[in-house]
Parts: sequence; C-alpha cells; structure tokens
Amino acid sequence: MSIVYGDFSFSTPEEIKHGYVIGNIAKDIGLDISILSYRKARVDWNGNRKKYVEIDPTTANLITSQRIDRESLCGKKASCILKMDLVLENPLELQHVTIQIMDVNDNTPQFKSDTIELDIRESAEKGTRFSIEEARDADIGQNSVQRYNLQKNEHFSLAVDNNQVDLVLEGRLDREKQKEMSIILTALDGGSPQRSGTVVIHVTVLDANDNAPVFSQAVYRTNLLENSPLDIVVITVSATDADEGINGQLTYDFGNVLEEDEKIFSINHKTGEIRLIGEPDFEEVNSFELGIKAKDGLGLTSYSKVIVDIIDLNDNSPMILIKSLTNPIPENIPDGTEVGIVNVQDRDSEKNGQVQCSIPQDVPFKLIPSIKNYFSLVTAGHLDREIVRDYNVTITATDGGSPPRSTSKLVLLSVADINDNPPAFQEQSYTAIMTENNKPGSSLSSVEARDPDWRQNGTVTYSILPGNVNGAPVSSYFSVSGDTGVIHAVRSFDYEQFRSFKVYVMARDNGSPPLSSNVTVSVSITDVNDNTPQILYPAPEGNSFMTELVPKAAQGGSLVSKVIAVDGDSGQNAWLSYHIIKSTDPGLFVIGLHSGEIRTKRDITESDNTKQNLVIAVKDNGQPTLSATCAVHLLFSDNLADVSELKETYSEVNGSKLTSYLIIALVSVSTFFITFIVVVLGVRFCRRRKPRLLFDGAVTIPGAYLSPHCAELDGTGTVRSMCNYDTYLTTGSRTSDFKFAHSYNDCTLPADHTLKKVSADFTEAFQDNEEICEVGLLHI
Repeated sequence: MSIVYGDFSFSTPEEIKHGYVIGNIAKDIGLDISILSYRKARVDWNGNRKKYVEIDPTTANLITSQRIDRESLCGKKASCILKMDLVLENPLELQHVTIQIMDVNDNTPQFKSDTIELDIRESAEKGTRFSIEEARDADIGQNSVQRYNLQKNEHFSLAVDNNQVDLVLEGRLDREKQKEMSIILTALDGGSPQRSGTVVIHVTVLDANDNAPVFSQAVYRTNLLENSPLDIVVITVSATDADEGINGQLTYDFGNVLEEDEKIFSINHKTGEIRLIGEPDFEEVNSFELGIKAKDGLGLTSYSKVIVDIIDLNDNSPMILIKSLTNPIPENIPDGTEVGIVNVQDRDSEKNGQVQCSIPQDVPFKLIPSIKNYFSLVTAGHLDREIVRDYNVTITATDGGSPPRSTSKLVLLSVADINDNPPAFQEQSYTAIMTENNKPGSSLSSVEARDPDWRQNGTVTYSILPGNVNGAPVSSYFSVSGDTGVIHAVRSFDYEQFRSFKVYVMARDNGSPPLSSNVTVSVSITDVNDNTPQILYPAPEGNSFMTELVPKAAQGGSLVSKVIAVDGDSGQNAWLSYHIIKSTDPGLFVIGLHSGEIRTKRDITESDNTKQNLVIAVKDNGQPTLSATCAVHLLFSDNLADVSELKETYSEVNGSKLTSYLIIALVSVSTFFITFIVVVLGVRFCRRRKPRLLFDGAVTIPGAYLSPHCAELDGTGTVRSMCNYDTYLTTGSRTSDFKFAHSYNDCTLPADHTLKKVSADFTEAFQDNEEICEVGLLHI
C-alpha cells in the first residue's frame, strides 16, 4: 500500500445544469474505469462545504451535482476556486483537484434605489459636481459595470472617474423657469448579452445653498475582532458643511451596500457612529466595504467609503476528517504500512489555523505528516489478533492559537484474522487404557486441540494418521470423531494378541492454507480373565495312558509327581493354584498350592491300595475364577511289569466300551429301517381301500364316524352336541395325517360335511366343559 499526491485542475462556468460534465478522471489519471470502480474512487470536500461535483462511476466523468453560483461562493473575488481531494483505495492514493468557477453575466447592474433625489441651489456655479451613488453588479471583470449613460438634457453631463460617478452642472439653474426635472441614468456591464440597470435622478432646484458636506476622509479604514461584542462602535465618520442653520445640518446614511452588510453594521444618522449589530466571521468575510453618504438640510450630498478589516481570532477548533481507512487490518501486515489518510482543517488563519496531529504512544500505530494538513496513519509494530483484536485510536488535533484549541476523534481499528496459529493439543501426549474384549464402537479416549484463530481459521477437525498395527491398517482398529476428538475402538481387542501400541492423531484447522499438528496416543490393553488354565502335564486323558510309579517304601513327604499348567492371561489372572478334588485315598497325598507338586502325606503301607487315582483342579486367581482338571494315576510298585499289566487292562476296558457303542448303533439303524417299510406298506393298502377319503384342503366325515353322543338336528347338518373336533391336516396332500384331538363347544360342522380347522385358542378357553374324544392318530 502506498500514497501518491498530485494536482488536477478543471474549469467550469457557473449556473450550469445538474449532470454537466466537467472532465474525465480516468483519462487524466490514466486508469481504466473498472480499476477506478475497484479502487472506490470518490471526491472528498474540505470542511462542511456543499458537495457541488461528484464522480459518475459508470463513465468516470466529473459531473456537477447541484447548481453552482459563483457570487454566493466567492463574492467579488477575482478568482473563484473549488478545492477537493480525489481519493483512491487499494492502494491509497490522494489527488488534489481544483475547479475554477468561471463567471457568466447572470447579474444585472443595480442601483440602491429606483430614484436618486438631488436638491440643487439655483446659485450653483457651472461645473459644480454632484456625486451619484454608483451601481453595483455582482459579476466581476468584464461582466461587471463598465460604463454609464445619462439621458440627454441641457443642464447636466456625466463624469465617471475610477468608479466615481458625478453629475456635472453645465449651466446655471433658474428655479423660476423649472423647479424640478428628472434625468435617467443607465449603468451597463460588458457581458454578452449585455445587461443594464437604470435609476431616475430627480433634481429639485432650491434657493441658494452654497456649500456641500465634506467628509474628513475620503476612505475610512479600521480593524474589528471577529468576536467583538454587539453594539460596539466600529468607527465614526464625520463631515462638515460651511453653511449655517439648516444648510449646515448633516445626516449620515449608508450608500449602496449589500443587504447582508446592513445586517452586520448600523449607522447613527446624526453622529455618524457605525456600530456592530451582527456577528462577523473572518472565515466567511474578512473585509467589509461600506458606502457612506452625508446630506445637508437642503439636499447637498457627499460620499465616502469605510473599509472594515476583520481580525481573525482562534475561535474555531480543528476538524479531523478520515479521508480513507483500511478496516479491518490483516494481522500479518508489514510494519510501516499505511492504513489510513487523515486530514485536519482549521478555518482560522495563520498560526490559528496551523494544526498538529497526534495519537497515543501505547498503540502500534503512528501519524506521519505528508503535505499541507494531511497525515498518514501507518502501522508501527506487530499486530496479533490473538492478543488484541481491536484498537481504539484517539486522534488529537491541536492548533497554534493562543490559547490553543484541540479536537479529538476516536477511530476503531479491528485486526483481521490470518491463519497463523496451528492447533495446539492440551497435552504433549495422551495415554488410553482399554480392557480387552471391549465392544466395537466403544469410546477409548479423547484428544483436544485449540486454535486461537477466528472462525474457520480456528475450527479444528481430527483424523488418525495412516499407519499399521501388527501389519493391519490402524483405521481397522480405531476411528476418531472429526468434531469432538473422541477416539473409538473399531474392533474388539485381545490382550493375549497385543498389549500396547501407539496411534497418531492429527488436528487440522480450516484455514487457507490449513495448519496442523500431531499428537501421540499410547494405548494399553488391560487383561481380563478370559483364558482357562491349560494343563501341560499330565497329558489330557484319552491321548495317552500315563501312570506314575511310586515305590512301595516311599515315606511321607516324598515327591511322587507334579502337575504343570499355564494360563494365557497375565497378572493375578495367571496366578495358578492346585487342589486335589478327588482321590482313591484322601489322606494319602497332598499337592503344593502353587507348585503343583504331589507328595505323600504319610508313609505307604501294605494295606494301601496299589492303584491310586487323583483328580487335580487347577484354578487361576481371576474374577470369576476359571479352572481345569486332570487325572493322575499312581501305582505302588517296585516292578515295571506291573505297569505293563495295568496298561493292558486299560486297553481292554477301552476296547469293550467301543464294542458296546457299535452294537447299539447297529440295532438303532435296523429298527428305523423296519419301521419305515411297515409305514410304506400301510399307506399303499389304505389308498386302495379308500381312495377318496382325503382330498385337497378338507376331510369328509361320514356319518358312521360320528360319536354316538353327537346328533344332527333339524336336518341342517349342524352338530350341536359336545363333540366338535379339532383337526390337524396338511392342505393339498392326499396322504396327510389328521387327528381328532379334542372336542369343544360352540364349534359347528357345516352342512357340506366338511370339517375345517378352528383356532386352538378356543380349546384352552373351554377345556373345563369339553368332552375329550380321543380318536388317536390315523395313518393312511
């Protein structure tokens, strides 16, 4: 961003219509219209002045926005200039624009009144001059009053010298011949078309009045403070008349003055004191020119001029105008970048209008003077929205008056967020503990990351980084909620397969470009008692025949065998304990609780059974406790031949059991086959005997099959007795089984002798009153 200063001048005549094209901004600056629109080209006016021109955004033409009257803007000033600033943004650019208002002949010369009264003594000598109040024209230059014409007459001529208009007497007057006369005086300007104004000079011829009033000064000049109190005497004018009596009595009055001036000043007609009755403003008019006339009692008049210069006082406070402002300001903006243009104005003059501008030092901004009363607001430090979001910058403007006057303006500057902060996790790493055999979808843990940026730059989403766990993608084990950061288990875990692993979670914001950070989640699987102890020795029964040989002379405490078992769990779930739950001789052996060693509890005697069978239970320490059992066969013998005999006996027992199983299976198969043959033969026999007993969907019940307790009433075929039957049929089969199971009330057999199935619920409802008619199962 930069700032450029330049000057462009235009000229336009006054009194032009609205929308008049003064010039084209795009051509003068050398920029395309679309660029001007993008850069928000606009015109800023100094102070509170009306906005007379504007920029047409479609054509970039500088056009008038209202009527421009040069006389109301600049009065009688020779040059009338409108000053404004052309402001462009992106980057900031300031151009000074001046418009010269050209005068047009739109005002007619005017005299103060339509008639000028002159009283002239008949004794007046030839060549005597009589001052005539000049005409005023609001226009300037060639368009103002250029000459006067006097109506032809035999008594007077006209003399004009430096805007002083005098009526010159060409010969003596004779009151007896002509007491009064009227002469027309015309004032003409030099404009095109030419305009003119007239006044009638009415001359009254009087008796001798030799002397006209004479002012003490041809021009009076004085100074007046602009805040002077009302009714103060500004100046006193005086004139003298050499005549005596009524001829020497003078009266004072304003000559041809502006109507606005008569609202500021008044004149005492007798004393000539000019007093202040209004409030002059140096910033509006810094000098007044008043025409004064003195007239004696018989009508002789003299003219003078009073010039009142207004002295400026420091009565205006500075004005602060923000011409352009970048708001909000990106937080990554470089130091020294311009973010605004400030214009300060003071309507006072000289030192009173010299303004200094400042801002507090505790904000990362500063004001740099540029040209005239313009200041650049630039950054003076690093901006960080996460620390300070808004700055209230107070701009203070102080003038050089005595005492000085100052004005303050508060400017709110907001800092726009930039995605300059990655999400930050609340912890450097996370630890999650999950019990094995968990349900898929259960919550494992949660991570949280915060991003101090704003809106989408601070919105965090979570995801699991790709990786492998035991050769499988980590996504097959875990998932994370993108919004909440809650980690879920996708599958059930087995502590015996893997006990711990690491998952990497990424938190990413939605900025452009996005920023991210990662965190490690260490997952530990805790053991559950889900594995039964496995007995390694002795081998499970049925796989092999194992017998421990114990010497007959074994003493108490001798080690005779040992049970060895393991548990797939860990910790206390794998702590095993051994217990004898069944033995041939309960008091003969004892087993170590944690070692599994089987020892004799006492000495072996001849009376002890030589064959001892022990059932050992192995229990873990989990909750609930899981256990396994095994059998231990012991033989008291000092000879290995006894072991062979015992093995043969074991083989015979197992062989006899197998033979029994085979015999039972053969008998069962034979019985089933014979039954099947009998059923088939019976079905064929019934078909030949009653071929139409069954048909699709119904069974015809012959009358001979009805119970003797059932009777047909009124020939309707309705069974009203206690013997109604529930049947079970297979629809569409001619070989279906059916059964009259139970009889129950309120069920009828239609007249077509077709029995239909009725809901079995009625059987239970009327079971107490029904007559059970067991018919049995009929196989056809």
